[in-house]
Amino acid sequence: MPCLGRFRRALCTLVVLASGSAGLARASATLLLEEPYGKLGFFTATGHAAVYLSGVCAATPLLLRPCAPGELGAVISRYDGVGGYDWMAIPLIPYLYAVERPDDIPLFVDPRMANFLRDQYRRKHLEAVAPDRDNGETPGGNWYELVGSSYDRTVYAFEIGTTPTQDRAFIERYNSSPNRSHFRTVSHNCADFAKDVINFYYPRALHRSVIADVGITTPKQMAKTMLKFSARHPQLQFSRFVIPQIPGSVARSTPVHGVVESFLKSKKYMVPSAVASPIFAGCVVAVYVGTGAGRFDPSREALVFNAQRALEPPLGAEDRRSYQSELNHLMDNQTVADPASESASAHLEKWRRLLHNAAPDLDAQGRPIMLIPVGEDVVSVGVSDSNILGSDAAQPIMQKLLEARLRAELRRGSPPKASESDVTRDWNLLQKAMNGADVETATPSHGPQQLSSQARSEPSADRP
Repeated sequence: MPCLGRFRRALCTLVVLASGSAGLARASATLLLEEPYGKLGFFTATGHAAVYLSGVCAATPLLLRPCAPGELGAVISRYDGVGGYDWMAIPLIPYLYAVERPDDIPLFVDPRMANFLRDQYRRKHLEAVAPDRDNGETPGGNWYELVGSSYDRTVYAFEIGTTPTQDRAFIERYNSSPNRSHFRTVSHNCADFAKDVINFYYPRALHRSVIADVGITTPKQMAKTMLKFSARHPQLQFSRFVIPQIPGSVARSTPVHGVVESFLKSKKYMVPSAVASPIFAGCVVAVYVGTGAGRFDPSREALVFNAQRALEPPLGAEDRRSYQSELNHLMDNQTVADPASESASAHLEKWRRLLHNAAPDLDAQGRPIMLIPVGEDVVSVGVSDSNILGSDAAQPIMQKLLEARLRAELRRGSPPKASESDVTRDWNLLQKAMNGADVETATPSHGPQQLSSQARSEPSADRP
């Protein structure tokens, strides 16, 4: 019976994988709901919205064209203060990771690496919209938000099918229309743009909320109405997935809110308002409860995206605990085997100092590396899965980077941080970094070989 149960779970996983991959293979329009990051003000809590079109590619950031076979499409979005333009189109992989090849995506980033990769991509592809300063230095402005989104935040995706005819009509309309910025926070913002794009494909599919968002179009409201629209039109083959934030020392993004929800959950606004006018505060609470803003979970039932465009179930709770236990055991055994090794806290502090002194660069193949001073030497550490084992860094440095990534992927909580195959790959890389790149690798003894992750099947509370 246990074998039969494992077989059924494995079969379920294969079905989900097949359906997810098929969903991304077809032409589609995908609303991207991006979590907020930083502490720049009240409205940043609403996050950002963009649209990924799998059948529309970017001839330039300002000119659209149909995609050729094998191309992944582009993300089109509105940002304020980027060359005076209303929208820009960026290929999917650069938009998410600021690199052009999936194999070059860093396993672990710090702010300097993220900024370096963004600027490298800008100098190669975005000079027309974000040129160098007169002295040749990197310009200011919001251009950096065009690339490397997954370094700053988690992204939730809500996909519906489209047709080549719709894509051609969209390309003709947006290429022929004026592309001059008229961005305003309370109107013509990023969510308004995303709403207009989706509504071009499916008129009146998305709409703002006059009550929950006091008439301001917000990314969260667009996602909620996308869910409702897809429920009314099952023939559009709706799917949802999450694009995890890349592990690293970049601050983690925070949950996305609507306008009233942002006000309610911000103490610096709500507490003074409650003191000055309890009636007003009560109305805010009533709107929040009545509109069900707190019940919407964008990660519910979401698959996990990876750069090869496969959609997989997130790592299951039981598998996560197994991996976490095995990782702790592996690290403890290493300390016992080397009595002269530093304590865990001392080793972590040393690792932070190494990162602090590291400089980002590219290797001969254009893949990201970190140049880390070690004594009088400088060692090159590859930071993507394609070059980490081929760098000249000492094994402990590679090991610490991979351990840090695994611990980030295995951290509890929502949203999902990795799929099973992501964790399996990183586990194998860690073993190779510890034992030599040519050794045979194996997953944890109680890991996914025996405990198949299950796609979540509980009913969605945020479905209409």
